[in-house]
Amino acid sequence: AKLKERDDHIRESWVKAMEARLVREELDKCQQGEGVNHYENCRWLADKYTTMLRENRVKGYKTIDI
Repeated sequence: AKLKERDDHIRESWVKAMEARLVREELDKCQQGEGVNHYENCRWLADKYTTMLRENRVKGYKTIDI
């Protein structure tokens, strides 16, 4: 049961990291497509990507208390 819990935790962590990668790819497409106006038109994607970078990190199953 503990191994399944570890696998599920790591899998969910990787799924969130891959979601952030997809948002980054869409942001790149938006910036290339919009050209000079990408600061205004792609801002929502950039904000979403920065929050995902903070929250969706790949985390291991061990926690070490210092």
